[in-house]
Amino acid sequence: MRKRRLSESFDEGSHGIDLAPMLDFVINLLIFFIITAVFVKESGLIVNRPTAFEPQENELESIQIQILNNGEIWVDNRVVDARAVRANVERLSAVSPDSGVLVISQEQAPTGVLVEVVDQVHLGGIYDITFTTTQ
Repeated sequence: MRKRRLSESFDEGSHGIDLAPMLDFVINLLIFFIITAVFVKESGLIVNRPTAFEPQENELESIQIQILNNGEIWVDNRVVDARAVRANVERLSAVSPDSGVLVISQEQAPTGVLVEVVDQVHLGGIYDITFTTTQ
């Protein structure tokens, strides 16, 4: 009978789950994510949005690039290829070196074309870019 009591008391004490290893694991994960989140750097474009509907003085002197809904790119009142934007920007910025670029895009214009135009303008040496849309 004594053997039976010892085994019963042993069974009563072993109920439950030990949560200490799981808590250690969760704390290690938390520390890992906090440390790695500090090193994540997101890249993006700096966009200068116009504050008024009236053109400002620098917009009147700026190089205007229009992007239509069908993906056409207009520079200096003529249709150009996306690869020719850099040459046109360099040519027009040689005439007025302090001018920026005004990108006028229609609302349904392809985003890829807009990004390609901005890349070509950057390669042309101009980083002062203003964006606006037309309907």
